[in-house]
Amino acid sequence: MSGAGADDLHGVLLARHGETDDNVQPIRFQGFRDTPLNETGRAQAHELAEKIAARSEPIRSLWSSDLSRARETAEIVGARIGLEPRLDPRLREANRGAWEGHLFIDIQRSDPERFEAWMRGGASWRFPGGESLQEQQDRVLAALADIEGAGVLPALAVCHGGSIRVALCSRDPRGLDAFHSFEIPNVAVVPM
Repeated sequence: MSGAGADDLHGVLLARHGETDDNVQPIRFQGFRDTPLNETGRAQAHELAEKIAARSEPIRSLWSSDLSRARETAEIVGARIGLEPRLDPRLREANRGAWEGHLFIDIQRSDPERFEAWMRGGASWRFPGGESLQEQQDRVLAALADIEGAGVLPALAVCHGGSIRVALCSRDPRGLDAFHSFEIPNVAVVPM
């Protein structure tokens, strides 16, 4: 995967979905929870669509996580640029297991040791009853390799903050220990 500038990219761009009610304070762990975009998220998706449409090099293929917050964002972008998103569940957020649907602050209070371990990240971190960061990284990177391998580039893959973070960690010398080093706001676009 190349590290070229976002507008010169001939490979894959990653975009985070628009805002959901779980993304605003107090923030909830979403994971595989299928939370829809809120009105702000839909407006953000339209802004993303305009940004993607204005690229000097048009997007030639559009991919998305199958979770509704990413899928709807991709559908809004696709309607603007004339592409149907191809859904790939490997682009999903981490399966956050028993923490899904719970507020960050509540987990921090009820399970402080594990919450601190989560904030350190790392390849061995596993959500209680869910997935490890390494497992998430493996599936996301496999999806990105398949997108790049399809050869219809540049491509845009609409996914999730954690999915983008694990992809960025793959090229960071700190590996998955760098997971919380990356700020990925809603509808951020990141070249791979």
